[in-house]
Amino acid sequence: MLVPLKKVLSKADKGGYAVPAFNINNMEILQAVMEAAIKLKSPVIIQTSEGAIEYAGMDYIVAMVGLAAKAKVPVVLHLDHGKDLKIIKKAIDSGYASVMIDASSKPFAENVAATKKVVGWAKKKGVSVEAEIGAISGVEDFVSVSEKQAFFTDPEEARKFVEKTGCDALAVSIGTAHGAFKSKGKVELDISRLAKINKMVKVPLVLHGASGVPKKYVDLANKYGADLGETEGVGDNWIKLAIKNGIRKINTDTDLRLAFLAGVREALFNDKKVFDPRKILGPAKEIIKEVAENRIKLFGSAGKA
Repeated sequence: MLVPLKKVLSKADKGGYAVPAFNINNMEILQAVMEAAIKLKSPVIIQTSEGAIEYAGMDYIVAMVGLAAKAKVPVVLHLDHGKDLKIIKKAIDSGYASVMIDASSKPFAENVAATKKVVGWAKKKGVSVEAEIGAISGVEDFVSVSEKQAFFTDPEEARKFVEKTGCDALAVSIGTAHGAFKSKGKVELDISRLAKINKMVKVPLVLHGASGVPKKYVDLANKYGADLGETEGVGDNWIKLAIKNGIRKINTDTDLRLAFLAGVREALFNDKKVFDPRKILGPAKEIIKEVAENRIKLFGSAGKA
């Protein structure tokens, strides 16, 4: 069933777990994620970036997720990192249950103004709104934020921001980064900062750039011809601490991409004559499903549908 973000995060807040948010770009990724959610009886957030919409088309995405939402688990269709107000408005009008307005790179007052505008549009349609304060480094949909440009979320600013905007969920910056190269060393999250934000903010908190980048899938991709170099993700211990301190939505994109890459490369390597897309993409779908199941178990959302 298709439900608003606010509904699943409210339940997660009461239950002390996080709902997985998986970025999709095509049918195979959607199928794999949904199969994992159904198997483990977990609520799931299916999200698309503006780049994914450009690639697949908003109408196709809404149709695909609408079909997937016939499953007996709560499904949220969410716009991730919405920066273009025209795309955000179209998503609200086209059937998205939730949208994110990401004006985190702008000054506080401008971020508030843009977020309030989107909240105004969304409330009329019963659509939830996620916003962000604090900037996360890394590359998201070809938009790069350098380490110098990134900054952690200030707890007091977060409190004022939520009160002024009326957003339903807040993405915070506490040390994560987008992509497979999150740190020059081991990733460490500012849990004490998160705990302060959680005490001061009255909406569920969101963690972006939180993929684990499992060595298993990096090694598999490299084995069959990839050259990923030194990768680094967020350790499971940090994820558990983040959930304990108020994180209720956790985004996963990079892990799915790595699984897809590994599956496709292995299929092509093992059969030089293959040209059937089903035989090329099928193995990747199975690995993505495995990744999604692991994330669902880690976040504590299994059995919470």
